[in-house]
Amino acid sequence: MGTSSSATSGGSVEGGGVVLPVGGGVGPVRTSASARVSLPGTPLAASAARRFVRAALADWAALEVPAADRVTDRVADEAILLVSELVTNAVVHAGTAVEVSCALDVSDREGEPPSLVVEVTDHHPTRVVRGDPPDPDEGPEYAGGHGLRLVAEIAESWGTTYRRATKSVWFQMAVAPTGSAAAGAGAMGSGFMDAAAAMDPATATEPEGGFGAGTAREGLGSVPEGAGVVREGRKEAVEIVAPAQGRAPVRLDPDWIQRGALSFLAEASDLLAGQFDEDMVTSLAGQLLVPRLADWCAIWLDSTSGPPRLARVWHASEGRIEGLRRVLEKEPPQVPTAVRGSAVEWPWPADPAAYGPGGAALACRLVAGGRALGTLLLGRAGLVRMPDEAIGLVEDFARRVALALASARRYTRQATISRVLQRGLLPSVIPRIPGVESAVVYEPTGDISAGGDFYDVFPAGDGRWCFVLGDVCGNGPEAAVVTGLVRPWLRLLAREGYGVGEVLDRLNQLLGEEAVEQAVEGAAEAVAAGVEAVGGPAGVVELMDGGLVGTGLPAGGGVARFLSLLYGELEPLGEGQGVRCTLASAGHPLPLVLRPEGEVRTVAAPQILLGVVDDVTYESESFDLAPGETLLCVTDGVTEHRSGDRQFDDEDGLAAAFALCAGLSAREVAERVRQAVDEFAAEPPDDDLAMLVLKVV
Repeated sequence: MGTSSSATSGGSVEGGGVVLPVGGGVGPVRTSASARVSLPGTPLAASAARRFVRAALADWAALEVPAADRVTDRVADEAILLVSELVTNAVVHAGTAVEVSCALDVSDREGEPPSLVVEVTDHHPTRVVRGDPPDPDEGPEYAGGHGLRLVAEIAESWGTTYRRATKSVWFQMAVAPTGSAAAGAGAMGSGFMDAAAAMDPATATEPEGGFGAGTAREGLGSVPEGAGVVREGRKEAVEIVAPAQGRAPVRLDPDWIQRGALSFLAEASDLLAGQFDEDMVTSLAGQLLVPRLADWCAIWLDSTSGPPRLARVWHASEGRIEGLRRVLEKEPPQVPTAVRGSAVEWPWPADPAAYGPGGAALACRLVAGGRALGTLLLGRAGLVRMPDEAIGLVEDFARRVALALASARRYTRQATISRVLQRGLLPSVIPRIPGVESAVVYEPTGDISAGGDFYDVFPAGDGRWCFVLGDVCGNGPEAAVVTGLVRPWLRLLAREGYGVGEVLDRLNQLLGEEAVEQAVEGAAEAVAAGVEAVGGPAGVVELMDGGLVGTGLPAGGGVARFLSLLYGELEPLGEGQGVRCTLASAGHPLPLVLRPEGEVRTVAAPQILLGVVDDVTYESESFDLAPGETLLCVTDGVTEHRSGDRQFDDEDGLAAAFALCAGLSAREVAERVRQAVDEFAAEPPDDDLAMLVLKVV
């Protein structure tokens, strides 16, 4: 099953209570204690693995696990060195997540010393194990790595195990037998335990399985003398917030406990900040609580139109999650209204199959800004009641979850309003122009603010068809007000028979009227007042700022009403003869025409933005579009899309991309140009993007 560099047979460490072929391969061994952790395949995995082994050894010493007192400082240091090398090898050469297990084994053979067995598993079984010096002819992918050479030199025995989906490397080290040997080598006692306990528990990597798993989980009471106990993962987080009954915690320093709690809350705040989906908030909250502070938890979210919704259920034992959910759906907690954000003791549910063995439970209402948003319910097995430290920490954590939920709901509400507003400002369908294919691409950048770009295609009577592509300076409600005024004005002026240039002249005059200024300023003031109104809960406005306050508000207090616009008319010339196009550009990127053979030309002349100067006359240009020719109109979100110091339209980048679209339909042209914009830079566009394609057929 495995290979080994020594005379001993290879094997794998599977957990407590099983027979492992270690210690020379003769006779069974009994696992006195074990721990396991899963680490992401990042450069931080090695340091996390070192912390894990230190914590496991310190925990076993504190629990007086058989043979734990024989682990010398030298053995501990060598084990930490080897696990660091093996985890580094796994991350560099396999590039996957890594599982680390650590077990303290006691042999049933008389006179054979206990042993420490460590196993490192990655998820890339096809990678060869790197232990020899790097071959100079090999590429950098395989450069470096002396982990197995160190293992062979230091460990008593070691080996590798290949499974279908994983590869494991294990090593075994004998601990000091007893008495003078242990003392001479530096027996691992209070010094090592205190050093490991001094670590901040909230910054250390939490293992899989949390605070205990399987049949070894007998609660958190005292450990009987001489009993073999399987301890899955480190226990210090438990000892900080809930000392086990009948046994003092590793450290009782109140300042140290406070630092650990503050570190946990800081980590929770970092993870919850910026999450604008309430289901994501509840998911993160559950993973933060379990297994650090609880064995299981559930979060209900209040609804204005019905009963509370069970949004998240989490259990340290994944096999119990579905059963726990079914039970909880029948028994939603009814926390008294007067309790508000305080945690109250809750009866431990009676179903052991779902909840696990008996213990203590807490219920806490999630309250932000004086409004209840939901309920948090959590439980810890093996306790008569939650200690005061745990209750205070849960209450502080619940307040942070409530603030994150409030922010997520406000964000969702604003995004919904913006989407509804956006739909009202844009045409629901694009009418079919006789003899012309059309396609539109519209991608606003913000979820919670209406975009500043807009488009329209409509009939103007007498066989004329008008098309519009515009870009209001700024975005949000003030830009939406301008768009909501311009689109109906354009339709009205076109249907009254005004020519292209005259439509722009009159639109420019209308934008300068005082009524327009008052309407736009009123929208901006309403947004500012709304943001101030939600400033009650600390941190909510901070999360929402920048997305709600009008980005179109220029310095000095005035409101931008500038508008770039491309406006044109199409008149069919007859069956198979193409169309006559008349258009004008007011501060807008100039349109391009693509001939069937791939030649691209620019049409129209640049003119000043609308709303800047009152007494300006706009000129239009007319030309014929023959069958097979395509007209491309874009906003500056396309031409000015940046990649470092370069823009997409530098050196006629748009024309070059458009030239490759010869022979494509209008829809295919739009998709090809949009793809070229997306591939131009790794970052998405930071401005609204709109595109109108018209092809004569």
